[in-house]
Amino acid sequence: MARAWPLVGRDSELAAIGASIRPGSRSRGLVLAGPAGVGKTRLAREALELAAHRGAATRWVCASASSRDIPLGAFADIIDDPGRPAHDAVTRAVGAIGRVAGTTGLVVGVDDVHHLDELSAVLVQRLVVRGVATVLLTLREGEPVRDAVRALWKDEQVRRVDVRPLTRAVTAELLREALGGPVDSATAGRLWALTQGNVLFLRHLVDGEVSAGRLRRVEGLWCWQPSPAHVPPVLAEIVRELMGRFSDGVRDVVDLLALGEPLPAELLGRLTSPEAVEDAESAGLVRIDTDSARLQARLTHPLYGEVRRAGLGTLRSRRLRGSIATGLQADGAETSADVLRRAVLAADSDLPPDPALFLAASHQAVRLFDLVLGERLARAAVDGGGGPDAQLVLALSLSWLSRGKEADALLGGLAGTALQQGTRGLAVAARIGNLFWTLRRPAEAEAVLAGALAAASDESERTLLLAFRAALDASLGHPRRALQRGVRLLFPAPRDDHVALMAAFAVAAGAAVAGDVHLLGRAATIGDEAGRRAFVSIPRFGLGDWHVLGLRLSGDVRAALEVAHRLQAASEDVPGPAHLMGLVLRGHAELACGRVRTAERILREAWAGLRPSPHEFRFRCRTLLALALAMAGDATEARQLLAERSDGGHPAYALMAPDDFLAQAWLHSDVGATSRAVAIAHEAAALARSLDSPAFEVLGLQTALHFGDGTVAARLGELTAVVHGSRARVAAAHARALAAGDGDGLAAASGTWEATGDLLAAADAAAQAALAFTRAGLKGSASAAAARAHRLGLACEGARTPAIRAAARPLPLTAREREIATLAATGLSNRDIAELLVVSVRTVEGHLYRAGHKLGISDRATLGTLLGEGQIE
Repeated sequence: MARAWPLVGRDSELAAIGASIRPGSRSRGLVLAGPAGVGKTRLAREALELAAHRGAATRWVCASASSRDIPLGAFADIIDDPGRPAHDAVTRAVGAIGRVAGTTGLVVGVDDVHHLDELSAVLVQRLVVRGVATVLLTLREGEPVRDAVRALWKDEQVRRVDVRPLTRAVTAELLREALGGPVDSATAGRLWALTQGNVLFLRHLVDGEVSAGRLRRVEGLWCWQPSPAHVPPVLAEIVRELMGRFSDGVRDVVDLLALGEPLPAELLGRLTSPEAVEDAESAGLVRIDTDSARLQARLTHPLYGEVRRAGLGTLRSRRLRGSIATGLQADGAETSADVLRRAVLAADSDLPPDPALFLAASHQAVRLFDLVLGERLARAAVDGGGGPDAQLVLALSLSWLSRGKEADALLGGLAGTALQQGTRGLAVAARIGNLFWTLRRPAEAEAVLAGALAAASDESERTLLLAFRAALDASLGHPRRALQRGVRLLFPAPRDDHVALMAAFAVAAGAAVAGDVHLLGRAATIGDEAGRRAFVSIPRFGLGDWHVLGLRLSGDVRAALEVAHRLQAASEDVPGPAHLMGLVLRGHAELACGRVRTAERILREAWAGLRPSPHEFRFRCRTLLALALAMAGDATEARQLLAERSDGGHPAYALMAPDDFLAQAWLHSDVGATSRAVAIAHEAAALARSLDSPAFEVLGLQTALHFGDGTVAARLGELTAVVHGSRARVAAAHARALAAGDGDGLAAASGTWEATGDLLAAADAAAQAALAFTRAGLKGSASAAAARAHRLGLACEGARTPAIRAAARPLPLTAREREIATLAATGLSNRDIAELLVVSVRTVEGHLYRAGHKLGISDRATLGTLLGEGQIE
């Protein structure tokens, strides 16, 4: 697929080029050196366009391997006598080229200067030395170059600039520009890892995958689902040409690394020969890195391995993988990573099945959140005769991959199997978790749990089941019960890591909504440490979700961001749901900080992967994305997401239900129905109160405060005695100042909110301060507060509240007049407004009349322009 690719991430190179070709520059040119495909030619072409724009004459010369043996062959298109060996050929060529100089001189670009013949190299040198032209040369790194050309930068007559591959971040930016839309971060990461920032490789790969339909838009996001052999033919040919021809020994080295890199150089030498490894390194196909005390061999570019793997036959691939696996085992002293790598190799080799190896490796894969690999290795263990323990790991992997029915079939069969002591309890607990979180069948999960507890005779099994009992209590909306049961199990920390993880889940949930920040931190620390050790580690994301929520509710939003970032980083390069869960946590934390567009971008990416899935985090992601969109003013899309709640939601999010109300409140505020937004925020607070969630009640009341409701001050003051953290205390002070019309108090609240990291609350308090100062006639203070609100509003990336909008367009209207005028400006009739706000039509008419009289206008179109509102979509 042909597409125009922008020039991205080359500001420093372009600056160096611009300085070198500027008239009067000390340098007479520039050589752009770097690996093939990094964009040297594109940069040189851009430079020639710049020179032409400045009035210089330009000439472009392409050297090639075919012209290398022809005297002056590269310059055949701009001189009359290429190929003549006459002694004055170079002198006449210099004169001929010099005669085409423009008003500001001549710039000559020479592509692939390493392919120049001897006379062409001398010609380039004389153009520079005699001041006839400024030259722009491109040089492939590592290629031999004629002495006449090398002397140019050795003698500092031209400047050498090394052009490196693009970084991961710049590659993501380039993809976004080239594809014309946002790109899934996992997709950008995989494309960068495969191309290593080589623009030529990236362009061919992307164009090929778009044409094949594997790189496509999903939910407005470019996502890549690569096939096993995903190197387009054109790119494969380029890579093969770069690799060149090599001997059988070097071929074996390259193929072994293509299947199993990195490999110890000593082992690679034993599997091939030391001489073959040395030859492969000399040819630039292999690099040797120092890893701890051993030398590790890797291919110099990932695409070398992709191209070689695509061309290997099945039998050769299986034999070579078996050789690597056997060699790694013979080396001894394996780390857990070595066990995992050896198992992956052995699973697709000609070696006999090793179920014990596959089972141990599947544990490690799951611990690292790679559920796809965990399922594959667990299935290999089962197929190899691994028994019930392997079936349990397979069932857990299937459950976490949202394949709950397959998992339940396995777990149901395991119930009557003679499992090892300790594993039996885990199997029962896995079935309970699968029924509840994956299949959304809470009644069945409760029944299985009750029956298992009644029948449990082993104390360790009973303890694990009690931990699950506490976790279900938390998820079903019983935080006090979850706390009571969880605390008894968690302190002191239990020896069983699975008990510790699930008990911590329960305690963290209860502490989060109760506002007990100290207990929340203790539980999260114990649970996360246990989760790192236990192979049943996926519940760490559920624990992290409660931890982030608790920190958001307490007001410690920076800590929430740190927690989310850790889990996202741990799952960033892992395929499957763990990556998406990490994104949801990160988006939640960014939202808590008030960075609504950043949160929207991250949550939208998670939603693209979760929407077609029944995964439980899908339901959390939907609410948070709707909340971010509503806060950012994207009412139509937020409304669509909230309308999808007809699927009944997920039973695990009972305690988080207030967030659904808050999203609705922000949605109403966005379209101007401020009083309705206040009422819904109070509904969220009332729901939180009914769920024994005082910390969530604080957030609900603070949301009403965002919409201008100062009546919440008294209740917020009461909650400061119950809820720990800064949010309740600062919100109460903010509410008192708003109720009193105290501009100084609102300005102080803004500063405190900013110090906590809650940028949206800070912006809103500053905007409310500006309005209070305006009403008091303090123009200087009002201007300062408005400027502060504007600065903080920019940091919030466009979040909108009634106060921020009003501060941006101060008008002599009461809050009610502005609300009704805003609704009228969106196109609603007087009757529609009356029904929405639950007032009479006459009341609406009266407020509109007074608003129009104060503003000196009589039609709704002018009112809309003045208020800066658009139509409801």
